[in-house]
Amino acid sequence: MNIIVVGIGKVGYTVAEQLTSEMHDVTVIDTDRSVVEETIGELDAQGICGNGASGKVLQEAGIEDCDLLIALTGSDETNLLCCLLARKLGANGTIARVRTPSYNEDIRLIKDSLGLSMAVNPEKEAADEIFRILRFPSAKNIDSFAKGKVDLVSFVINKKCTLCGCTIKDAFAKIKAKALICAVERGKNVFIPNGDTVILENDTVAVLAAPDEIAHFFREVDLPISEVESVMLIGGGRLAHYLALELARHKIKTTIIEKERDVAENLSFLLPNANVICGDGTNRSLLIEEGLTDVDAVCSLTGIDEENILLSLYAKSMTPETKTITKVNKIGFQEVIRSLDLGSVIYPKYITASLILQHVRARKNNIGNNVETLYKIIDNKVEALEFVVADNSVLIDQTLEELKLNDNVIIGCIARNGRIFIPHGKDSLKGGDKVIVVTTITGLTDLDDIKG
Repeated sequence: MNIIVVGIGKVGYTVAEQLTSEMHDVTVIDTDRSVVEETIGELDAQGICGNGASGKVLQEAGIEDCDLLIALTGSDETNLLCCLLARKLGANGTIARVRTPSYNEDIRLIKDSLGLSMAVNPEKEAADEIFRILRFPSAKNIDSFAKGKVDLVSFVINKKCTLCGCTIKDAFAKIKAKALICAVERGKNVFIPNGDTVILENDTVAVLAAPDEIAHFFREVDLPISEVESVMLIGGGRLAHYLALELARHKIKTTIIEKERDVAENLSFLLPNANVICGDGTNRSLLIEEGLTDVDAVCSLTGIDEENILLSLYAKSMTPETKTITKVNKIGFQEVIRSLDLGSVIYPKYITASLILQHVRARKNNIGNNVETLYKIIDNKVEALEFVVADNSVLIDQTLEELKLNDNVIIGCIARNGRIFIPHGKDSLKGGDKVIVVTTITGLTDLDDIKG
């Protein structure tokens, strides 16, 4: 596909990087010449220095032959104007990043009025993911499929976990919860396990199950399941705003610490049920005074990665059982971050990139077997995809044990007529099924491609 990306910040670069890795023709546009030159020097992409909201610049980028324009500048208004002009000049599809909370309330109207193919909000998506994690403090990450009917939960194996030291088939012979281990990270290696795989201490394991089965599963493997009742948010940006709204809806006690007085006052007005403190979140005395050691979870959400990492480490040192969630924007030191006890780590730009890739893959293959949902899990090393099975799929009417699938691919779950089930060898796929595939192979766009 011919794709134009406007705005090459952290999110824009990540999206361009992912798209070029999947062999799309990408043109990047940014007002900073050095950013454009650096990007085209590192990626297989073309670049133009200029204002993406200019018709002349868009035409220079080849907008009339563009399959998709993605506007990811730091300004919502600029992104929307880029998309409006792009549609008028011939682009087949447009995606805009829209982050402002007041705009988010009218996002459907904005999308319909401007003919947007998609509107993405990194902070809102990150807030939703954090809230899902807070439901199960033992989880590192939780992603949702089939309109919330299936969850993919990753967690770290400790000595107390009954899975530790057992083969999967032996462990699940004693487990009544309907769940499936579909990916394992061990050190630097990630793989799709089989029944003979032995789960070891410190492995990161991803499990598929219906939401009401997750608590049952955690209980059976001796992992904590109590939901949080109180949360401290350090940093009062957009992400904190969206998250606090969700916490308030579920009556979870929330304390927000924000350094900028005008931001703190605005949050206090918008979030009457939250305890908003104007102060420096790196001040240890302030954190203790406001209840750091008493809350069930601490979310470090400032705009500085180093602060967030130190704050989470400090929270863990004060109260080891506290659930910590750390927002990280830069990804250059993932191996170091993984070695630290930070609890759950959230990368908003990866979340955004996954949503955009999901849309791109669905557009690329627009006749059946579409990618409905896409998540990159376990530090971006594994893809979990939700497909709709086309009536003419080559996978239909063969049992799973008869199908010869590619290595490192597993069909983890099937949704059929409102029923969710973990498939076995004697099960088969039918047209209209929703299927969740977990794989270490990147770039899948068609369900039939999993067949060997």
